[in-house]
Amino acid sequence: MPKKLLNLDVDLLRTFVVISQAGSFTRAAERLLLQQSTISLQIKRLEDALGQRLLDRTPRSVSLTPEGEAVLGYAQKILDLNDEVVSLIHEPQMRGTVRLGTPEDFATHHLSGILARFVQAYPSVALEVTCDLTLNLLNGFRSGDFDIVLVKREQGAGTQGLRVWREPLVWVSGTHDFISENGALPLVVSPEPCVYRKRAVQALKRVGKRWRIAYTCASLAGALAAVRAGLGIAVLPREMVSPGFHMIDGEPLPDLRDTEIALLAIRHISAPAARLRDHIIRCLGDGTEQVRAHVPERVQTGEHVRSRMRPNKGLEETRGHDQPNKSSFS
Repeated sequence: MPKKLLNLDVDLLRTFVVISQAGSFTRAAERLLLQQSTISLQIKRLEDALGQRLLDRTPRSVSLTPEGEAVLGYAQKILDLNDEVVSLIHEPQMRGTVRLGTPEDFATHHLSGILARFVQAYPSVALEVTCDLTLNLLNGFRSGDFDIVLVKREQGAGTQGLRVWREPLVWVSGTHDFISENGALPLVVSPEPCVYRKRAVQALKRVGKRWRIAYTCASLAGALAAVRAGLGIAVLPREMVSPGFHMIDGEPLPDLRDTEIALLAIRHISAPAARLRDHIIRCLGDGTEQVRAHVPERVQTGEHVRSRMRPNKGLEETRGHDQPNKSSFS
């Protein structure tokens, strides 16, 4: 008699993925709108079904076991396929335009695959993506220019919005050795206001090291070109450091704290915008893990994604049209 196949419960897999992203049963319960005891029971049912322990739980944190690491990637793929099938059947004709604002560097390195999967699931929804500096995005958000914005902010600052990404910052240089020179350290920065610029200046002031602004450019590509040409050093998230650059993480330069990306959404959000918000949150998690979204083999192109670049201008859900405190964002 053939062995009976085990069918995994999608609800249990979703709970497992959210806990792994949030790093906490409490935060996962808030995101899923469930009692903590309920999600604890769901994890026990999933572990019993698989015959393996997936999570190591301590009073302060939750971490994946080796078996949990192996299951997580497959669980996310199953959820992605499940959600795409549901959207295809129940909302095949969802139409509209979603206005998304995001920093250029984050969009370049982390959003392309995520947006491609969304367009594949909702081919009749048009995306208008604007890349700009954080405070420009926040001003546009307050003015009603965006449905969703992703913005840089100080680590742990404020309660507005939802933190969806976190990663360490490092110093980046080309082949020129500025560190051993006695003069002021030349910096390649974005125009004010910029969280990386602010972080670099504060760190250097903290240790009493002299510095000067050598080159200002709002474009990530332009800043990297300046660093490559030997005009100065820059501050970037670790994952955005391209091959051929020298990364300095700590000594002889001061340490840089992690940076955060927060998601804000308007209060009266349209159905397409709500789907994109939830899709970004699900794919990015809370920023402690690598994005697991995969670019589909055939990506819808054309008018569905219209990117408006403006480089010269220098998981609880979000609650309404947030009015962020400017001191929390940079």
